[in-house]
Amino acid sequence: MTDPIAATALRATRLGRRFRKGWALRDCGFDLPAGRITALVGPNGAGKSTLFHLATGLLRPTEGEIRVFGADPVTAEARDRTAFLSQDKPLYTGFTVAETLRFGRELNRSWDAATAERVVRAGNIPLDARVGTLSQGQRTRIALALAFAKRPDLLLLDEPLADLDPLVRIEVMGLVMAEVADRGITVVMSSHVLSELENVCDHVLLLAHGGVRLQGDAQQLCEDHLRLTGLADPSRKGGLPSGLDGVDVVESSVTGRQLTALLRTDGRPVDACADDRWVTDIPSLEDLLLAYLRSAPAATPSSDKEAAA
Repeated sequence: MTDPIAATALRATRLGRRFRKGWALRDCGFDLPAGRITALVGPNGAGKSTLFHLATGLLRPTEGEIRVFGADPVTAEARDRTAFLSQDKPLYTGFTVAETLRFGRELNRSWDAATAERVVRAGNIPLDARVGTLSQGQRTRIALALAFAKRPDLLLLDEPLADLDPLVRIEVMGLVMAEVADRGITVVMSSHVLSELENVCDHVLLLAHGGVRLQGDAQQLCEDHLRLTGLADPSRKGGLPSGLDGVDVVESSVTGRQLTALLRTDGRPVDACADDRWVTDIPSLEDLLLAYLRSAPAATPSSDKEAAA
């Protein structure tokens, strides 16, 4: 088996998936490093859920390919190394917790019963309780117990905390981080709560309009950008200062007379930044992602919801 720490966990090459109304993903290429926690970000309809379904073999590409540690997602090798937790957390509500764990054991060739029971008991959830009687937070813990007990090298989390209150979100995220630290597994997690991702993720993949808009190491991406603030220049289009030739302006806005702009410099010096009338700083990851999301083109009608059609 390939060392999961030394490999690329998830690789896409010219990946595309078409539904009846159009492309949910098109011409996507990326390499997500193993042993890292990747934030999968994008507006609704950007293709995040479609990507998860392709990575787990629940959908097949229309064009291109996707590989899990070098293997096709539909192969036993890839399935054994991958665990997927969707937002709806499908569990049999009539099963008891013990029956749910036993069901997980029967479905997985590699099963860590001790991990499953430890995760459940840490939440003070009785093994004889029916899943249908549990709170949303408890159900999420059960779903995570099933995922962790599979002992995956790659854990895919599609909006896993969306239906939880803030305190439970913190508890569940702590559980995820503890398991990641213990085993060094690779995590790809989508969430609309960007501050939540900033605290735990060290890699970024941002999708927009069915394509890759931004990807890379989170800290490096922040350092490759500058936030520019100062009085807008009324003589120039958009109020931007001179000296920005060849610099990618991701987003700019003017409030009153003050202009704020996000620039992608990739570490290159910018002439305008030498003018003391302008203040520059490195954006936070949340500010960076928000700027790219605001500047992203609108999604086409073919949203991720078509994946269920």
